[in-house]
Amino acid sequence: MEAKLIKTEEDYAQALDRLEVIFDAKIGSKEGDELEVLGLLIDKYETEHFPINLPDPVEAIKFRMEQLNFTQNDLADVLGQKSRASEILNRKRKLSLEIIRKLREKLNIPTDVLIQAY
Repeated sequence: MEAKLIKTEEDYAQALDRLEVIFDAKIGSKEGDELEVLGLLIDKYETEHFPINLPDPVEAIKFRMEQLNFTQNDLADVLGQKSRASEILNRKRKLSLEIIRKLREKLNIPTDVLIQAY
């Protein structure tokens, strides 16, 4: 298959079909090179046509807490006050720059997620 820009849904479907055929190609081979180029083209098309929005900041905090088996008390330890943790989780307090920094450092939540309006 000759590499070309993916402009239509039909092009996209054909690219996915070809990707399945050459998926296990060896790196450095002709098909391996085609696989890399095709992957980039598919990624570009999907980014433009199927964007994934960042999660809500509070939901991201809750999700990360769940992953880490954190309780609200654990979050309070990170933030310094139990009431502050409760207010944030209940959307009664906005995230300050100081809180964003703590959450980024301690929970490893990307800053891009935390700075969004909610």
